[in-house]
Amino acid sequence: MQLTSEQKDIKQAAREFAEKEFKDIARELDATETFDDRLWKKAAELGFIGMFIEEEYGGAGLGHVEQCLVIEEFARIDTGIAQCMVAAYFGTQLIKLFGTEEQKKKYLPPICTGQWRCGMASTEPDAGSDVASITTTAVKDGDDYVISGQKMFITNASIGDYLLVLCVTNPEAKRKHDRMSTIIVETNRPGYEANKLHGKLSIRCSDTCEVAFNEVRVPQSNLVGKEGKGFHQLMEFFNRARLEGGGALAVGTAQGALEKAMDHVKKRKAFGGYLSQLQMVQAKIAEMATLTEAARSMLYRAAESVDAGKMDHVLVAMQKWYTCEIAVKVADEAIQLHGGYGILEEYDVAHFWRDAKVLEIFEGTKEVEKTLIGKTLLS
Repeated sequence: MQLTSEQKDIKQAAREFAEKEFKDIARELDATETFDDRLWKKAAELGFIGMFIEEEYGGAGLGHVEQCLVIEEFARIDTGIAQCMVAAYFGTQLIKLFGTEEQKKKYLPPICTGQWRCGMASTEPDAGSDVASITTTAVKDGDDYVISGQKMFITNASIGDYLLVLCVTNPEAKRKHDRMSTIIVETNRPGYEANKLHGKLSIRCSDTCEVAFNEVRVPQSNLVGKEGKGFHQLMEFFNRARLEGGGALAVGTAQGALEKAMDHVKKRKAFGGYLSQLQMVQAKIAEMATLTEAARSMLYRAAESVDAGKMDHVLVAMQKWYTCEIAVKVADEAIQLHGGYGILEEYDVAHFWRDAKVLEIFEGTKEVEKTLIGKTLLS
């Protein structure tokens, strides 16, 4: 895929922003497990948040290709910060697809302008990949839903302004997939509680929480789309969210690790010369670069297809699995090329591997992606 001149400008602007704003603070945020909100707000001011949202709702009116270009450049410097940028609008895709006009006007503009952050709450302590087995309920009472249950590993739950919560609303439905609905829950409602998780391997600056809904009341007007369609909405949401929240983060992470490795082997001396002069090292760099480029091509193709209205959920799953696996592999090789120095934080390469690992897990594990691909191709 050839980028347009506008897309090249967007990519360059994102690179310059990340290099200027992320480098000096990234390691501190990782060590302290905190995030600097000024980064997110600056990114929003520059139009980097929710670029695929229509202009009438505060977005740039562009596409997922452009959003991927931005997130890739962000992750090239730091995956954790880049993920926080993705998390700021994570869930808006679902409102854009299935929300009412009133919901779009209320919940989308504040995200694009950096006033609000949102999140998606589907995972539960006993229902991760098996999302159809969630138990959080939303029971009608008058004009409200009363929501009770727990969620786990929810991004932005303690700092976000609202979550899109997957709940069981139709327990009598014969098929488990028809029992769920998506409901917008503002986080300032009584009965809502979020506790931040600490000690993560990856994306430490990102807000990840366990959430309790203790009879949280929300108006029925907060239902997104129709009752019983929550599972199907979630799958359509992931077909888009896995582009930036999987592929773009992964490609950027791989590129960042590759560049660190190249810089090191050109400076490090061993066996009477520079490491870069050794054929084994050259072969490793060649493999890392080729894998990264292949991952990038698959991501861009999937994003371009989505923007063209030609949804191919197999291709989306392929790019999510492949790009994330490549990110781990390239980051691992980058550490290997650094030798013992690779495990020292001061050499600024180990974090690429740590952050890459979670990409193979969230938004659909690689095992789930492979199952989806194989099942669809063989059906």
